[in-house]
Amino acid sequence: MKLNSLDDHYQSYVHDIYRYLRSLCRNHHLAEELTQETFYRAYLFLEDCREDKIKPWLFRVAYNAFIDHTRKARRSITKEADYFKALPHPETTEDVLLRQEQMEEIALSVEGLPEAQRHALLLHDFHGLSYQEAANIMDVGLSNYKILIFRARQKLREAEQRRNGHE
Repeated sequence: MKLNSLDDHYQSYVHDIYRYLRSLCRNHHLAEELTQETFYRAYLFLEDCREDKIKPWLFRVAYNAFIDHTRKARRSITKEADYFKALPHPETTEDVLLRQEQMEEIALSVEGLPEAQRHALLLHDFHGLSYQEAANIMDVGLSNYKILIFRARQKLREAEQRRNGHE
């Protein structure tokens, strides 16, 4: 293994992992924290992963970091989400603002989906993982995963039709 391989993987996948976690938690700061946690965990166990399985493995690590955080958050008292949204965002370029607006629109579109359907949709449609890789990350069978993603897409189409005034 090369000495800089973790850094190479970080550079290759940090943006994908961040966007995935941002779409799960809908919070910039938490997504950054969970991204760092993901790569910390990856540092500890990277040598156990085959080179051709790095991307799905990192998504699995990110998903587990998100689940661990969610479970921990349920046991603690936190500030309301609006408090963090009101904080000034350090990035100010037009491209970043447009990208953030697009992410919020996407998040709003999938926000109403049940959690499992949302995760299924994000892993395949937004992050390009195969059905089998996504099913493995979610720890469900392939047929169950296909049902989840079908239902998620169906609900999104129905929501789009309602927004456009079609029944």
